Amino acid sequence: MATQTRLKHSLETSNLADVLERVLDKGVVIAGDIKIKLVDIELLTIQLRLVICSVDKAKEIGMDWWSQDSAFRRLTDKAPDSTELAQRVSQLEAQLAERSGPQV
Repeated sequence: MATQTRLKHSLETSNLADVLERVLDKGVVIAGDIKIKLVDIELLTIQLRLVICSVDKAKEIGMDWWSQDSAFRRLTDKAPDSTELAQRVSQLEAQLAERSGPQV
């Protein structure tokens, strides 16, 4: 006797914004390993770990590597004033003039 299974359709619809909000709020982890072997000799192993979540969620789970990375801190540091830059350029020009000696 054959049994019939019916497909269940979702009654709720989700748009892309709803799905993205849910993914960023909860987080998604994708992990995978790729190994290339030749005659039982492992030539290459690639381990992929991808975490997709919001910054708040990442901080909550202890992932805040960007706060210690100097490349990212430079972007968030306050940019110097144009007057500060002009003063620094003047100082460097004065130092250069002292080292190069009198101009002829």
